[in-house]
Amino acid sequence: MAELDPGPFFHGTKADLAVGELLSAGFRSNYKAEVVMNHIYFTALAKGAGLAAEIARGESRPRVYVVEPTGSFENDPNVTDKKFAGNPTRSYRSRHPLKIIGELPTWELYDSEFVQQLRLRIKDGLGEIIN
Repeated sequence: MAELDPGPFFHGTKADLAVGELLSAGFRSNYKAEVVMNHIYFTALAKGAGLAAEIARGESRPRVYVVEPTGSFENDPNVTDKKFAGNPTRSYRSRHPLKIIGELPTWELYDSEFVQQLRLRIKDGLGEIIN
């Protein structure tokens, strides 16, 4: 099987985790609380992971972890061919855990107004989640 992307890879969250810990599926979606996710999501773009961290549920500070997939992964159909052409966000998902290998101290931020607009869109519902 051809490699989808060489990485490095990032995961954005508000969880306070340590190097060596594993991120896994089975948690509620940040976009629809009633949906328990079957996959763990990540991206090859630190800015995209930072956006995910900004909109994640919780009151803690946003964090972007450098992660390493522990198994196979696929394009995230929520932002790729099922909804958009190709994979412009370099977003992926896996049923296998992601190992935290580091944390970024900073990353390029999106405009705060854009983040607020996205939060409102999420609150109003973004459509079906392909789980």
